[in-house]
Formats: sequence, structure tokens, C-alpha cells
Amino acid sequence: MNVAKQLYQLQEVDLELESNERALKQKTSQLGESPEVVKVQAELSSQRQHLEELNHQQRSAEWEIDDFTSKINTLDQKLYEGKIKNPKELGNLQHEIETLKSRRNQSEDKTLELMNQVELAESHIATVSNNLKSLGAEWHSQQQHLSTNIEQLKTIISDLRQKRQLILAEIDFQTADLYQELKGQKGTAVAKVAQGMCRGCQISLSTSELQQARSGGLARCSSCRRILFLA
Repeated sequence: MNVAKQLYQLQEVDLELESNERALKQKTSQLGESPEVVKVQAELSSQRQHLEELNHQQRSAEWEIDDFTSKINTLDQKLYEGKIKNPKELGNLQHEIETLKSRRNQSEDKTLELMNQVELAESHIATVSNNLKSLGAEWHSQQQHLSTNIEQLKTIISDLRQKRQLILAEIDFQTADLYQELKGQKGTAVAKVAQGMCRGCQISLSTSELQQARSGGLARCSSCRRILFLA
């Protein structure tokens, strides 16, 4: 096998290797927590905290109702026992009872409003929770798929690196160094020859350059200085 063909094969392996390494890096970066899942988790946590606060407010309002009811019953009992004869005291007692009943009504209205808010919050939490389950299942499936692809890419990359070493083993160090130098400068070190042109720079080659390329040696394009490969 001529050296130009060996270098072209090395270049093909390198290009494929670089492509797979980029894909591996890109897919690896996708592993980990999903921003969307994290956002929904935070929303669910916030909604649950809000529900807990509403439940606490509802319990407090219900305790207020019980407290007002107890006080009203005690005062009603005093009123109906008939022990209080003083009209002013009776008036004050009745006024106190009415005030307590008014405050109890306010607490009852507050409790009803809180019950509605609790119901809405529970409904919203159920919706967010279902959404989180759906997103979590989708994310888990994606992560499994990514992990499978990553392992496949690692295998491909490992095989390509072995193949690269086998090709390099047949190329002398000086030629390999020239290949690496050109690759670093131009991105690709070897250019195919087609229809009398260097496909690296799209310049027509001279007769002597074409003859050198046909020989399979280290023919170089006089324009871009890439190594010429004539298939």
C-alpha cells in the first residue's frame, strides 16, 4: 500500500474519530438533571407549602369558630338562667353575644373561603404532580437512551483508536509528523485528486504533480501544500 493511501485512510479514521468524540461530548453533557423537571419539582414543592399554609389557616379559623361558639353558649346560659336582673348588665350581655356571633360569622365565611382555596390548591397540586410524573418518565427514558448511545460511542471510539494505531504503525515517524503538522494547519492533511484537481484547494494540478500523485509517494499540492492522494 502506498503512503498517500495510508495517510488518506488515517485521515478518514481521524475525521470519524473526531465526529464521534464530538457526539460523545454532546450526549454526555445531556446527562444529569432535567431543568424542566427541576422547575416542576420546585413548583410542586411551593404549591405543597402553600397548601400546608392554607390548611393551617383553615384549622385556626375552625378553632376560632369553636371558641366563639363555646363563649356564646356560656353567655346564653347566663342569659337564660335569669339571674341577671340589671337591665344594663342584660344589655351588655346581649351586646357581647351579638358581637361574638358576628365574629363567628366572619370566621365561618373565612373558613368557607379557605376551604375553596384548599380545594383549588389540591387540584393544582394533582395536575402538577401528574405533569411531573410524565416529565420524569420521559426524562428517565431519555437518560437510558443517552446512556446506551454513550456506551455505543465509547465502543466505536475505542475501535477507531485501535484502528488508528494500526495504520500509524505502518507509517514512519517523519511522515506521521508531517501529517499532524498539516492537519493542525489546514484541518485536513490529505487531499483527493479528481479530474486533475486538488480537492483541498480546487486548483488544477500540473502534469508533474499528477505523475507524482500516481506514484503513491508524498506528492504535495504546490498551492495548498496538502499531500495528494489519487484513488
